[in-house]
Amino acid sequence: MRRIRPLFATAVVAALALTATGCGPSEDEAGGAPTASASTAVTPDAKLPVQVPENLEELKERLKEHGLDLDKWRDGEWKNWDRDKWLREAQDFVNPVIEDLWDPDRIREADEPNEPVEDEDISGGGDDAVTDPAPERKTARPVKTPYHQSAPEAGKLLFDGPKGSMVCSATVVKDPRNPGRSNLVWTAGHCVHAGKDGGWFRNIAFVPSYNDSGLTSAQLEKTTREQVAPYGLWWADWAQTSEQWIGQGTGSGGQGAPYDFAVIHVKPEKGGNGKSLEETVGSALAVDFEAPAAQRIASVEAIGYPASAPYDGAKLFGCADKPGRLSVQAAQPTMYRIGCSMTGGSSGGGWVHTGEDGERALVSNTSIGALTAGWLAGPRLGDEAEGVYTAVSDKFAGR
Repeated sequence: MRRIRPLFATAVVAALALTATGCGPSEDEAGGAPTASASTAVTPDAKLPVQVPENLEELKERLKEHGLDLDKWRDGEWKNWDRDKWLREAQDFVNPVIEDLWDPDRIREADEPNEPVEDEDISGGGDDAVTDPAPERKTARPVKTPYHQSAPEAGKLLFDGPKGSMVCSATVVKDPRNPGRSNLVWTAGHCVHAGKDGGWFRNIAFVPSYNDSGLTSAQLEKTTREQVAPYGLWWADWAQTSEQWIGQGTGSGGQGAPYDFAVIHVKPEKGGNGKSLEETVGSALAVDFEAPAAQRIASVEAIGYPASAPYDGAKLFGCADKPGRLSVQAAQPTMYRIGCSMTGGSSGGGWVHTGEDGERALVSNTSIGALTAGWLAGPRLGDEAEGVYTAVSDKFAGR
């Protein structure tokens, strides 16, 4: 596996705390398009720069000093997107839970944050890089219902940007510091942060097994929240992505695409019953940071909720294919690429590979895709991805 350089993880105050972002809805691909990015670099040995006072009133007062009133936020202030008022430091974490904000209609109407890639925009990374011929387009297959039995780790990720409510896909993954009790979710970096042109999204929430029984969009208009979110909503109380994505990511992936991954820590919206996300859904995937190169993998399956035409975001789909290689830049690691018809909304969804030991593991996530909806590409997870994952796990060790 190619190793690039030591990790400098970027800690994120998921949704609210750092800076405003904007994200334009479009097709399948890797990016959001927030605005004004701010990041805090953290070395593996450093403590994450989060200081949350034990006293809630003290926290409220400190946030007011930065122009953020939690009480007003819950009463609807979050709708007023003013990037200049957002916190640019990572000293106070803020992503207050707003119960019932994500009702069935709001979830159903959320758009995708991606922009598709023109095939001619893929340069192949230069003479020193390797890009295989574009794969044959494969039509995504519907995942068998109920989803909690066939793909219990999969779910829909919701968040707000300056242009409205957005949607991605995500996967429940194991937590090495909390075995059997994981609250970690894996997704794309562009589903939490807009890259070099923006900042962090807000009101980030994960819906495991969204629309578990696979109802149509018309049927979903008449359903209850419990039916569309059978395992509840889980709000992000921390998110982290790569320094490379924040510094180089764009609305169509850009040079940040090979590092377009993120890890979120979540908590139940309504307090829950003491069970972790992993215990609630009954499963979590291991993450393989030493997966073989593309040419040595027989097959990988990408899963997600595509939302751009001809899909509508209601149902879970998957594509299985032997991956090829895609290079964005010669100095960066090659990405995996497969033939797949899934569109925007599937971004962030997990790519699953069965190893020689017979165990399923996450090896990538959907990052970018073609304007023609003929292929998807995802980062090959290495040192940087493992550093982000480990940092979030360590932060919540024993919790």
